[in-house]
Amino acid sequence: MRITDTSDLWWKTAVVYCLDVQTFMDWNDDGMGDFVGLTERIDYLHELGVTCLWLMPFYPTADRDDGYDVTDYYGVDPRLGSAGDFVELVRTARDRGMRVIVDLVVNHTSDRHPWFRSARSSPTSPYRDFYVWREDKPPDTSKQVVFPDKEDSLWQYDEKAGAWYFHRFYRSQPDLNITDQRVRDEIVKAMGFWLELGVSGFRVDAVPFIVETTGVDAQELARFHDPHAYLRELREFVGRRTGDGILLGECNLPHKDQKAFFGGSDGDELTMQFDFIGMQNLYLSLAREDARPLARAVKRRPKVAEESQWATFVRNHDELTLDKLSDGERDEVFAAFGPERAMQLYGRGLRRRLPPMLDGDPRRIRMVYSLLFSLPGTPVLFYGEEIGMGENLEVEGRLAVRTPMQWTAERNGGFSRARPSRLRRPLPDGPFGPEHVNVADQRQDRESLLSFITLLIKRYRESPELGWAQFHVLDQPHRNVLAHECAHDERRLVALHNLAASSCTVPLTLEGCDSTHHLVDLLHEGSDFSVDDRGRTEIPLDGFGYRWLRLSLDRRRLA
Repeated sequence: MRITDTSDLWWKTAVVYCLDVQTFMDWNDDGMGDFVGLTERIDYLHELGVTCLWLMPFYPTADRDDGYDVTDYYGVDPRLGSAGDFVELVRTARDRGMRVIVDLVVNHTSDRHPWFRSARSSPTSPYRDFYVWREDKPPDTSKQVVFPDKEDSLWQYDEKAGAWYFHRFYRSQPDLNITDQRVRDEIVKAMGFWLELGVSGFRVDAVPFIVETTGVDAQELARFHDPHAYLRELREFVGRRTGDGILLGECNLPHKDQKAFFGGSDGDELTMQFDFIGMQNLYLSLAREDARPLARAVKRRPKVAEESQWATFVRNHDELTLDKLSDGERDEVFAAFGPERAMQLYGRGLRRRLPPMLDGDPRRIRMVYSLLFSLPGTPVLFYGEEIGMGENLEVEGRLAVRTPMQWTAERNGGFSRARPSRLRRPLPDGPFGPEHVNVADQRQDRESLLSFITLLIKRYRESPELGWAQFHVLDQPHRNVLAHECAHDERRLVALHNLAASSCTVPLTLEGCDSTHHLVDLLHEGSDFSVDDRGRTEIPLDGFGYRWLRLSLDRRRLA
């Protein structure tokens, strides 16, 4: 559904905050976060400036993949609360001007989902074709598995079914057969259910695998001739039901392949996609203290329709994947930010949060988040980033970064009053533990990271060109500096970021400017830089320094 009034494109200038209900706030003291606790903390997120809350899976689950193995698409895990608690959260968030989107996990179900239990029970089950089966022994697919530490094949033999079923991820997560019309109808019904409860769209998990047709019978595949047509149907459905709902897609693909998932010139498939290529090159630039890899990656983003948008991020809830870098580039990032094998995952990613990777250096941490919010696109924060939380490497795999939110310096970080042994996951200790990193202390400190992120969000929201403009790199001589400009309508913002520890002065020539213009620093109060008659200026940057400069007319000179 095409939206012609651009004022409805709220996602172009949104601030998205991702959290896991079970690790955010425990209100009934059973050791697990819940919807009541999250609702009680909505005002904190509102004060931070969040405009869109993304909830990781909260559905009933077999709990073998942190909620991504769903057993019921229409329910709320009773450990987290009730459907009424969910509706109260959505209402409270909306009352604060905050939208809610939820994870749509439809590449697979849990093997304990009623559909699969029926499917494996008999070849004549009405749900048999909801999944992908084969009766002959499959070929070796060990090199195609997503989680090589847990799986050695994409096929699992089921004794009860007497056949192999296809699973792109864990064997406990059989893939749904998207070519079956009944499956597609069920997905749409589930989406419609949550839209009726007030959500503003979905973060769509593993999009390229949703439309995958590996192992599907040729006759069935012939009837499902265009997987992208199904994505267009989903986008149209969300638009029809809400008018301005979104699909935020996880597509970790090269930019040229991602473009196909935005759809045609009207942007009629995914509304937004995460810029995985930009994120991976950000870490390469940080490792090298060289802005050029990031600049190249963002410049090469395909242009997309006005209704579409790139989502930018520093850290997501999953592994910090580096799979699109070359082997040599990935080794550079590992050496800089994850030199120990325990810090790495699957040989392709990291299971760390940013502050420990940067040795807790506040200058560097702030520079990175300033860079995130200044890049064209919609910024996405993972819970706890705003206070500088670290990971707990004692926790297995990808869950190392999904530890409880750190609210206070008290026991359990103020997350829960349960015994520590009952917590969903243990908190980190050391310099990134809650006694050193927590919301309560940082709320009282005007110089804290929380105060800085709050300021960044405020300035981002005051600068709509950051969500609307194309990326334009400004020429200057320092390889360690990224200087770029965002211009939209009559607004222009120049951002500079120094990725190195040494200070420098950056000469710039601003097209169309003269001595009637000047630059006002939006992040450092009282800073103001003049421009000469040829549009030239010089901007000093400290080591790991950053500036957002608003181009303004000097009305004294005009007079």
